[in-house]
Amino acid sequence: MICLLTLAILSVVMGKGQQHDFSVFKDSRLLLHPDALLLADSGYQGIHKHHQNSNLPIKKKKGQPLSAEDKAYNKILSKQRVFIEHINRRCKIFRIVKNVYRGKHKHYSLTWNLVAALVNLRYGCI
Repeated sequence: MICLLTLAILSVVMGKGQQHDFSVFKDSRLLLHPDALLLADSGYQGIHKHHQNSNLPIKKKKGQPLSAEDKAYNKILSKQRVFIEHINRRCKIFRIVKNVYRGKHKHYSLTWNLVAALVNLRYGCI
């Protein structure tokens, strides 16, 4: 979870084994303020059931192209979400989270939390 105003990593949640991001989000049961805006990619279909104030890109229906308004909405949303992808890149500079993790599995979440703290410290988010 990332704050778009400060670009600080607020929370890191881990799943056990290979899990989809949305199932990790559902299992984590993070307490989000109802007014907080949640920006997600199209892999989070159905997130409106868990958080009402969430924005997803509009997917095209089978055999129907997107309208100009839908394309404009998706472009605006992608311009907001690009900052999140930049934060992901900053974390993956640390090779320990990019490559296969060879440490003890019980320390994996600790490693991610340390990388998040280093990224926040390096880029002046805290």
